[in-house]
Amino acid sequence: MYLHLGQAVVVPKKDVIGVFDLDNASWSPRTRRFLEKAEKEGRVVNAASDLPKSFVLRQRGDGSSVVYLSQLSSATLKGRAEVSWRE
Repeated sequence: MYLHLGQAVVVPKKDVIGVFDLDNASWSPRTRRFLEKAEKEGRVVNAASDLPKSFVLRQRGDGSSVVYLSQLSSATLKGRAEVSWRE
């Protein structure tokens, strides 16, 4: 199954490590450093047409991680994931 993140971007649910609220998570200097490093390394995909509200961390098959910025709230993404997990 897949999780739709917005802007026609979908990721396999089995690869999702976590869904994070951008406002809350970015308070941590550690998280900010992680996001800055991912951006510098080209591991950030912007799936938001507007201001991003959340980010999804995905682990690819080769062990590397990718950060997806989404305009959807973490609660909305959580709800989408739970609905599709029940199916």
